Amino acid sequence: MSFLNKIEWDHDLIQRYNISGPRYTSYPTAVQFTDQFDEAAYKAAAQRSVEANGPLSLYFHIPFCDTICFYCGCNKIATKDTAKAQPYLSRVYKELAMQAELSGGKSRLVKQLHWGGGTPTFLSHEQMRELMAETRKYFDLQGNDEGDFSIEIDPREATGETMALLREIGFNRVSLGVQDFDPAVQKAVNRIQSIEMTQDILDHSRRLGFRSLNIDLIYGLPLQTVESFSNTLEIIIKMSPDRISVFNYAHLPERFKPQRRIKSDELPSPEVKLEILQHTINRLIEAGYVYIGMDHFAKPDDELAIAQRNGKMHRNFQGYTTHSDCDLIAMGVSSISQQANTYSQNAYTIESYQEAIDAGNLPVIKGIELSEDDILRRSVINQLICHFELDGDQVSQEFGIDFATYFSEELEFLDQHCKDGLLVKEGNRLTVTPSGRLLIRAVCMAFDKYLDKNALTKSYSRII
Repeated sequence: MSFLNKIEWDHDLIQRYNISGPRYTSYPTAVQFTDQFDEAAYKAAAQRSVEANGPLSLYFHIPFCDTICFYCGCNKIATKDTAKAQPYLSRVYKELAMQAELSGGKSRLVKQLHWGGGTPTFLSHEQMRELMAETRKYFDLQGNDEGDFSIEIDPREATGETMALLREIGFNRVSLGVQDFDPAVQKAVNRIQSIEMTQDILDHSRRLGFRSLNIDLIYGLPLQTVESFSNTLEIIIKMSPDRISVFNYAHLPERFKPQRRIKSDELPSPEVKLEILQHTINRLIEAGYVYIGMDHFAKPDDELAIAQRNGKMHRNFQGYTTHSDCDLIAMGVSSISQQANTYSQNAYTIESYQEAIDAGNLPVIKGIELSEDDILRRSVINQLICHFELDGDQVSQEFGIDFATYFSEELEFLDQHCKDGLLVKEGNRLTVTPSGRLLIRAVCMAFDKYLDKNALTKSYSRII
């Protein structure tokens, strides 16, 4: 499929469809997880995964941060004492051993590994080395630098020595948090980070041979303007990362306590946010980046852009990925696993997580086992959100259904989307237009049987 190098803007259309909705890092979404899915259900799923004998992806949640950024909605703990992480890591090592025993351990190849947070580089160098050593003790990590082993970096918490250590222990991809370089915006969100500091980490990463560099930005933060964010964007383009993520700030102070420190009257208006996004997308495309979708951009020769062109891209809890064949084992507090058509989440607080581990139990507190209908709809949503098109005849053949009959209500609902220019429908083929790409979540929502339209604003952020 040929991807257009432009996004068409219709402000009235965008405002009409800019509703609240899921980001579809999974389907069904985490809102549908239930405590009826327990440790026993997880173990049964792990056994089915072993029988399938596919490759694995590992995720570790490191919840510690030196300081709290006011915009953050992640599960984290603020402390400046790295020693406080050691009791937590000791439980992670125990979970590693239990997960390895369940999943076949070294009999299955780990193609993908990711450390997220929090701030993974909050850990001391000794702790980082130890965590990777424990992981290799129990799992077979793909060698010869061929696996995708990534880590989230806070440039304020990393040095050249840190980057050298990460490369030494096997990481080959890094994602740097930036958000915004404007000093006033940084002060308003309690994240002071200089351009020089960020550039230094990028320079070290390139010299050390990290093969993929990503930078995260956020639009919609307090005091941002089109001009100020444009200045940040030009700096980022000059830095030339392989990937750029531009996330929409969702102001939900009733859910995330740190956001209560942000002054609501300093937030840009919805109109200004839209102008910022429009300029950002147009400028990045002009600079040679491919609009992957859902706020993600990549250079044309990046693996994500290539996978999208070849119809091989997938979406999971870490975002877009090329590893659709991997079951995901997630370890640490609040982390979410995906095994054998199930999703499961670990205990959300460190106290409850550690109590479960100390009792010799996996810390699974909720999850869901997908029905045949869930699996079908997940496939449909994944095709739309990753590739902007859906071949209904292919769906019919793969799942043994009649696409037009099975989804008759959904297709009727999407007639208005077609009239509004978000979709083109030709027989059983749906193609998302350039205008529709901005609103792809609204298109996917048509196939989500669980959505409670009355609860959308309470559970989800706006699409744009």
